[in-house]
Amino acid sequence: MKPDTRYEERLGTDRMLPLIFRMALPAVAAQLVNLLYTLVDRIYIGHIPGIGTDALAGVGVTSSIIILISAFSAIVSGGGAPLAAIALGQNHRERAELILGNGFVLLILMALVTSAFSYLFMEPILVIIGASSHTLSYAVDYLSIYLLGTIFVEVSVGLNTFINCQGRPGVAMCSVLIGAVLNILLDPLFIFTFDMGVKGAALATILSQACSAVWVLGFLISQRASLRLDWKYLRLNRRIVGAIVALGLSPFIMASTESLVGFVLNGSLERYGDIYVSALAVMQAAMLCVSVPLAGFAQGFVPVASYNYGHGNRDRVKECFKIVLTVMFLFNFLLILLMILLPSLVSRAFTNDRQLIDTVSQMMPVFLAGMTIFGLQRACQNMFVALGQAKISILIALLRKVILLVPLALILPHWMGVMGIFAAEGISDALAAICCTTIFAFFFPRILGRMDVHPGK
Repeated sequence: MKPDTRYEERLGTDRMLPLIFRMALPAVAAQLVNLLYTLVDRIYIGHIPGIGTDALAGVGVTSSIIILISAFSAIVSGGGAPLAAIALGQNHRERAELILGNGFVLLILMALVTSAFSYLFMEPILVIIGASSHTLSYAVDYLSIYLLGTIFVEVSVGLNTFINCQGRPGVAMCSVLIGAVLNILLDPLFIFTFDMGVKGAALATILSQACSAVWVLGFLISQRASLRLDWKYLRLNRRIVGAIVALGLSPFIMASTESLVGFVLNGSLERYGDIYVSALAVMQAAMLCVSVPLAGFAQGFVPVASYNYGHGNRDRVKECFKIVLTVMFLFNFLLILLMILLPSLVSRAFTNDRQLIDTVSQMMPVFLAGMTIFGLQRACQNMFVALGQAKISILIALLRKVILLVPLALILPHWMGVMGIFAAEGISDALAAICCTTIFAFFFPRILGRMDVHPGK
């Protein structure tokens, strides 16, 4: 049966502004609900009677490992999906299906390897990245259960963007909503009613992600999908895998370096006391209120840019970027500014501990200062990925965390004490945004000039 391509063809014909928002808003809504259940986890954990602050610090430490494991899904979601959208724009449907099939196999393999390694070396890793004698037991309790569901997380997150690149953001949104709503409902049941504590929070998460994974796979093998997961394309192809990994390295580095930073920051902060580790957990959760909606917006616009790039629609690619840059910068700027001005309001959502609230209020303005202009980097970096620019994307991904933040986090405390660890984030964010925007301004006209422009497009 010939696939129904009506939805994907609209990526190249509909008016750009409403098209971007029609594609992006379901993804943003889904990511906001997804964020909600991440925050609900920490809010519930932070309010467990008697142990809330230590339990929050323990789960905060595990986030570095969880982010690293989840980052592997970004190789496929961030590398494979844009390549599939470009192939669809070029009318190379078989190549797009081969990319999807190879991406699925890669996700399974990566889930098995990363979860097994993390389980075998769990306690030494947790100690290295900042778990103390007071928080280690909570970190182990949470992570040992979470790792059982790694494969569901990889599949649901890694393949969801392939639904988006077919012009079906509503379907992609449902997969996230299913997991998020289930997690919100199951959290209080497992944590408090069944008195499972942090184990209950982890169990709620993996059961919810399992349901999301079933939804995603169910759609991709159905007749409703124009780009389907077919058994005949599950055999790994060296060139396809190479292309996915090359482009996917940038999103992987963007995601995994968050984990690297967690290793460095938590390990450094542990010397000053668990209260600073808990404060970092609160501030990182607050940052998700900005980064997660922007990630959803990127999921919406990247297929639009990729499809039109593959189809040779130069003017539509330029129009897409102008809209994206404006929206992402303003959204990022306004929310970060609000958090800088009202840090105690943010911290009270996660804890009743007066000392923790005061610590967050002191450190958050310094921690988030550089994020005010970081919407520029988010727009430029995601556009590089959408246009299949693997090498440039990797360079920019390394810049913020590896080249700037990690050295600053290790150097600044010698002069500024604990404040230097938090200041490192703000300084690196600002410098990375400026550098990325400058690089994009240089390369973007050259990328457009090399496009194979279709007559009349």
